[in-house]
Amino acid sequence: MTAKARSRFLLWGLAAAIPLAAGAAIFAFLGANPLEAYHVMFLGAFGTWARFSEVLVKASALMLTGLAVILAARMNLWNIGCEGQLVMGGVFASGLALALGPSWPGWLLLPCMVLAGAAGGACWSAGPAWLRSRLGVSEIITTLLLNYVAIALMEHLYFGPWRDPLGMGFPGTAIFADAATLPRFPGTRIHPGFLMGLAGCAVLAWVLAKTRWGYELTVMGLGPRAADYAGMDSGRRALTVLLLSGAVAGLAGMAEVSGIHSRLQQGLAVGYGYDGVIVACLARLNPALAPPAAVVLAAVLVGGEYLQTRLRLPSAASLVIEAALLLSLLWLQTRQARR
Repeated sequence: MTAKARSRFLLWGLAAAIPLAAGAAIFAFLGANPLEAYHVMFLGAFGTWARFSEVLVKASALMLTGLAVILAARMNLWNIGCEGQLVMGGVFASGLALALGPSWPGWLLLPCMVLAGAAGGACWSAGPAWLRSRLGVSEIITTLLLNYVAIALMEHLYFGPWRDPLGMGFPGTAIFADAATLPRFPGTRIHPGFLMGLAGCAVLAWVLAKTRWGYELTVMGLGPRAADYAGMDSGRRALTVLLLSGAVAGLAGMAEVSGIHSRLQQGLAVGYGYDGVIVACLARLNPALAPPAAVVLAAVLVGGEYLQTRLRLPSAASLVIEAALLLSLLWLQTRQARR
């Protein structure tokens, strides 16, 4: 092993050890045996097929939001608004399901809901995309702030005009018609959103590696001045990329409302958009690595929930591991960039 390879191996080992050490510290602080806690987390995520299927359910949304972040980040744009775009994708898809679900067949309605979800996410990223491409306004700030607007709008809808009159006070819309519900794999909650995520990762990996559009996108991200000198329209490409990134995040919202909840309700905005940033960093902005990265993060989240039932530890303890993982990845990328 060369010195360079040894150094890289040590850096990656340290980056993996930091979140594990942070998790062990928080488990010990809460009065639990860290080894037992990690064992319980592993069993919670991989102990049975039913538990692992829940990992894949969460990984479905994480793949799509991670892919949305990767698409923008390859052009050195950071879409922190995937949470709001996911929500608006769910809102647009829900509106179509409530309006047309009772009368349209599933083979026609579901593809239209997919398009509506993508349109919702793209519409929510259109403002930041225009501000970034025309005025140079930071997309980080604008996309982040719009997350809160999207959540407030969603809450207004399911608490107000879209509220189910037969819901006995429960904040949410009426249950979707069967035609507006994504099918599930037998015995699980896994839905076609997982396949959508895999397909999206494969398509983006091919586009980046084999097409001129993908090559220009990478060049604009690595050297914007060189791209401008070569005649590439960075402003127009930034607009397109942020719209596509929002559309991909919107697909995650559609998959959640149609494949999991079968309605628009509380629980749609649970942080998948923000977790997509961790997936993108864990995958090192490589769409081909987004699926395993999403599964790893989903396993941490599902295992954290199992901690609460088995050891009576707060499920938020897993969020410490998640935060430490992000910080260690950022540290690793900074060290490698300086070398």
